[in-house]
Amino acid sequence: MKIEIQGQDAVKATEALLAIEGLEGSYETISEVERGEPLTTIATVVAITAGTLTIAEKLYQLKKKYFQDSTGSRIEKVLIVAPNGNRLLLKDASLEQIQEILKD
Repeated sequence: MKIEIQGQDAVKATEALLAIEGLEGSYETISEVERGEPLTTIATVVAITAGTLTIAEKLYQLKKKYFQDSTGSRIEKVLIVAPNGNRLLLKDASLEQIQEILKD
């Protein structure tokens, strides 16, 4: 599974994502900020060692922190791409939708 995060706080959000207990993976930064494009990270999740509901709940909490944060966190987009090609934008996703894509 790959998770693309765009925005000024992409690295911080990606590190928080990969710190979730039950997720194992790594990330790379791929965007060229000097050209005016948003900073982008791609996290590659290689293993989910906890239940999908537990991980989905933690992703949902992370979403609330970065998209509804009054401290000024700047994340423009989070896209989850399942191994089967299914995609989900995290911004408007429900807990059930997040859990479903984790199962894919």
